[in-house]
Amino acid sequence: MKEEPVDAGTYGVRLRDLEQRINELKEQIFRSKARLSLLAETVLQGVVAGGQARITHENKMGNSYKLVKVLYALDGAPIFNKADEEGSLGDATEFDVYNGSIVPGEHTLTVKLEYRGNGYGIFSYLKGYRFKVSSSHTFTAPEGKASELRVVGFEQGGPTAPLEDRPAIRYIERVSATTNQPAAGVAPAATPAAPGGG
Repeated sequence: MKEEPVDAGTYGVRLRDLEQRINELKEQIFRSKARLSLLAETVLQGVVAGGQARITHENKMGNSYKLVKVLYALDGAPIFNKADEEGSLGDATEFDVYNGSIVPGEHTLTVKLEYRGNGYGIFSYLKGYRFKVSSSHTFTAPEGKASELRVVGFEQGGPTAPLEDRPAIRYIERVSATTNQPAAGVAPAATPAAPGGG
C-alpha cells in the first residue's frame, strides 16, 4: 500500500495539534512540580515545628547480670533491637536508642531487656539463668521542644531480694525549650523482672 502525500495544510494542523499537546503536558508537569514543592515545604515546616526526642539507655545493673538483648519500640514500631550473647551491650554505661524528630503528642515507649546471669566461683550456677524485664512508659512530646527520656536498667531490692526480682526499669523524663537548654521535670517508674530460668 502506498501512503498518500500529506499536503502543507494538513501538516500544519497536525503540527499545531502536537504543539498544543506538548504545551498541555508541560503545564501538567509545571503544576505537579509546584504541588510537590508545596508538599515538601509543608512537610519540612511540620518537622521544624514538631518536636525533638532523645531516648537513652543507661545500665546500672550489678556484676551478677550481663545485658544480652535489648528491644525498644516507639508506638509499636521497633526503633532499636540488639542482641549479644557475650554481654558487651552492658559494657557501655549508656547508649543512644533514638535521637531525632518526633510528632508532637502522646507516645508510648516499650522496653524489653534480657539479662544472663554472670557468676563465678561458687556462684557460677548463675550463668545458666535468664532474667527478662519488660515495661512501657507513656510520655508527651510537646511541639517545638526537646524531650529527653532516659531509660535506666537497675538492680532493685538489695542483697536479700531474690535474684529474679532485682532487674527493673525506671524512666527519667525531661523537657527543654531547645536542645541546648537545661531540662526540668522527672517522672520515674519501675517494673520488676519476669524470671526466665535456663
